[in-house]
Order: sequence, then C-alpha cells, then structure tokens
Amino acid sequence: MNYSDKYLIFMKVILLFVLFSINIFGIEFQVGDIIFQETNSEQAKAIKLATKSKYTHVGVVMKYKDQLMVLEAIGPVIKTPIEKFIGRGIGKKYKVKRLKNSSEVFTKENQEKFISEGEKYFGKPYDIYFGWADDKIYCSELIWKIYKSVFNLEVGKLGRLKDFDLSSFAVKILMFKRYGLKIPYNETVIPPSSMFDSDLLVEVL
Repeated sequence: MNYSDKYLIFMKVILLFVLFSINIFGIEFQVGDIIFQETNSEQAKAIKLATKSKYTHVGVVMKYKDQLMVLEAIGPVIKTPIEKFIGRGIGKKYKVKRLKNSSEVFTKENQEKFISEGEKYFGKPYDIYFGWADDKIYCSELIWKIYKSVFNLEVGKLGRLKDFDLSSFAVKILMFKRYGLKIPYNETVIPPSSMFDSDLLVEVL
C-alpha cells in the first residue's frame, strides 16, 4: 500500500468520524454548555407537574484530559461520557444551552477555573431533599453554584419550594415520602426549568 492509498483511507476515517459525530450530537460541544433532558422516574414525573416543564435533569459539559464529558449529580456527582448522558433521556432527546457571551467569558483561564470548581463536587451524594447546603447536591443546584462561584452569574432564578405547583397527587406522594409532615416550603430551590428559562442562555442548534 503506497502513501496515497494510506492517506485516502485516513481521510475517509476522519470524514466518517465527523459525520458520525454530527449525526449523534448535531453540535460542537463546549465547556460550560448545559444539557437539559427529560427523564422517566417517580421524581421526574413529580418535577414535571410541579414546574410545568418536561426538563427534569441537567448536566454541564467539562473537559477532562482533553475529553469532553458531562458533570452531573445523579447519585454521587460524577463525570459521564456525553453519549451515555444523552442515551439516558427519553427518546435520547435533549436541548443544549450556553451563555450568550460564552466566547468572551470562557477564556482558557476561565475554563480551567470552571472545571476546577466542578471537581470540588466530585463524589458528593445526591440530595433527595433538595436542600441548599453543600454537603449534598442535586443536578441543577450543582451547575447553578459552579456558575455563581466562578463568574458570579445566576443562571436561573432561585425560588422557594412553595413557589411551585404542589397540588397534584404525584407531587404530594413524593413530598410525603421525602419529608413526612415537615415540608420545608421556604427552602431555596433551583429546578432545571428555571435554568432553561434564564435570559443569560441561548439555545445551541
């Protein structure tokens, strides 16, 4: 096999890789991108009813050893391959949003700060009570706090548990399982829906 044949095979492999990547993702992911998805669990169903949004889980894109992955709070805080994260969503559907001025904000130095801040949460347990303390953490809280700490940006409007629609049977059942009769109505919360609606973000097509 001569050099030209090897080069042709190499270029075909590269082309197939590019096409395959576009076919799966449709976009070029960047550090800081927030991926929203719809999931199917008892908690997810309650979140949909309470927030009037189909988005029930969220992760943020990070780079580890030159590989883009999703940092997420799902059980303990972990880093997950992007394709695996997407594969967990209903119908493998997802939406990606990023800061409107992402190219200005995410300099190389700031990317490193962002990734480093995220690493502080590795292994922290999932917070089924949706509390605002840092000892345990849930998905949207994780991302909100990273953005706040690194850039002093509030990606999504904070609310109180009582601000959401808690009237449905599914929501009441889940809340009783979690809190019993002592429901923390004034607890600060940030659901995925509030982040999705943030004016700081733009949808990536």
